[in-house]
Amino acid sequence: MSTITLSPSQLNGKVAAPPSKSDVHRAIICAALSGGVCRVAPVSLSNDIKATISCIRALGAEVSVSGDTVTVDGTNLFNSKTAVLDCSESGSTLRFFIPIAAAGGADATFIGSGRLPERPIGIYLDILPQAGVSCKSDKGLPLEISGQLRSGTFSLPGDISSQFITGLLLALPLLDGDSEIVLTTPLSSVGYIDMTLDCMRRFGVVAVRTAKGWFIKGNQRYVSTDYRTDGDWSQAAFFMAAGAVSGDVTVEGLRLNSTQGDKEVAEILRRFGADIELSENSVRVRRSKLTATEINAGDIPDLVPILAVVASFAEGKTRIYNAERLRIKESDRLRTTADMLNALGGKVTEKRDELIIEGTGKLRGGEVDGANDHRIVMSASVAALGCESKVTITDRESINKSYPDYFEEYFRLGGRG
Repeated sequence: MSTITLSPSQLNGKVAAPPSKSDVHRAIICAALSGGVCRVAPVSLSNDIKATISCIRALGAEVSVSGDTVTVDGTNLFNSKTAVLDCSESGSTLRFFIPIAAAGGADATFIGSGRLPERPIGIYLDILPQAGVSCKSDKGLPLEISGQLRSGTFSLPGDISSQFITGLLLALPLLDGDSEIVLTTPLSSVGYIDMTLDCMRRFGVVAVRTAKGWFIKGNQRYVSTDYRTDGDWSQAAFFMAAGAVSGDVTVEGLRLNSTQGDKEVAEILRRFGADIELSENSVRVRRSKLTATEINAGDIPDLVPILAVVASFAEGKTRIYNAERLRIKESDRLRTTADMLNALGGKVTEKRDELIIEGTGKLRGGEVDGANDHRIVMSASVAALGCESKVTITDRESINKSYPDYFEEYFRLGGRG
């Protein structure tokens, strides 16, 4: 278990947003499903992206990496009907590939590490057997599937992880017949579904929105194309928050018209009172007096830890609500976010589906359990900027899951150990 110790400091300057992990997942999968050769760039080889590449290879595609470009050759995808897919700790990889492997008729065994074997997959265990797929699991991993996925109607809640919906959207166009996804509850995390639909469209495949979900025509074909990925708003949020808390940071490479739901971070920081300047492909955030606000986390769950940090430096009481799904992430993020800030002298109350943060203006410092969660570690590093004394954070290496270069950029902008 690695640790990192950080001193109070300011971050100033420009930083390029890393490629969107969510966009890269989808692009690599669509490239493989095209059955041809496609280049996806830029790509950062985080552990989650390595897991998706590993699973694509396990299903028969060839993948090569040169610099920040991933070349995918899907010619032999599904030629091998038996595969072991190691999803590592990536929930996206697991939930995307279960229906994809089933659409290809693969006999597949899914395994994972960290907290992933405990994370829910019950939705698939309920709906896939009704569509011709045998599932063998004790409610988690390992999971064994066999049989050919059949087209039809797939009913599932809209307020669970959007990853289940994305997996079906990616897979169902490959089937012989038409299909429909019917949501039995209102949709959450709309931005992630929009990203999926946008990526599919760029590869020539469409799903039509209906009153209750989507209609997906069968026998569609993904078309080979080279794909340029988006800058990552969810990762940019850490440096934007750093500017709001302590400094003047410009994050470059962000599209203001991106389908990523986490682009809302700019508006939320503005509501906190941060000095925000938007341009065509960058966001500049400067420290200013911060005041509390209310935040609905339903569509932006990944932003909760870092927004809770900002709230700790704001005057007044901030409420972050509609956040119960954070309990089944890499850690129970409602609990670990509250523990992180309270360990540093903050005042955070954890409730069933929300956090109440009483802004203290300045945190004390101390020791933080990173909980093997990349977003907790990076959030704690931003909190350290405004602390009175040093902060020691465990599980530094967990950032490799999503943003391996994070601390390199953090120190380049003026962070101190």
